[in-house]
Amino acid sequence: MPADDQTPKNIAQAITEVSEKASLLVREEIELAKAEISARVTKLIRGAVVGIAAGIFVVVGLLFLLHGAAWFAWQLTDTKTSYWLGFLIVAVILFLLGALAGALAYKAMKAGSPPMPEMAIDEAKKIRETVSGPDGAPSPAGPSVAQAVRGVS
Repeated sequence: MPADDQTPKNIAQAITEVSEKASLLVREEIELAKAEISARVTKLIRGAVVGIAAGIFVVVGLLFLLHGAAWFAWQLTDTKTSYWLGFLIVAVILFLLGALAGALAYKAMKAGSPPMPEMAIDEAKKIRETVSGPDGAPSPAGPSVAQAVRGVS
């Protein structure tokens, strides 16, 4: 008779332990997804900042180009000095910097897009396969554990 008294307690303890571990697993997977998304968003923000810098270089380059064109137009009428050449050289340098920053921004934006928690999703799929049977049926651990894990993915 004492063995019968121990069996329901052991089953209850096992169910409680499985439930607690499943809850812990779900919380840890959510934290992993948060960390992964924040890393991707950081890359996107970094790319956006470099893109803004590229835009600023292009705008300043356009200003120098227009200024150089104005000096060039003046040069066509008065040939005493060649000030326009310096403005055009600066404009070309700024356009090259803008192109470089734009290429870096494109690369950073492409690396961080889309912000999906791929590692967390893969881990949740592995857990679901482990908890589920080979035919997709819930394991003997109980449907509540499998449903909790499926809720993550």
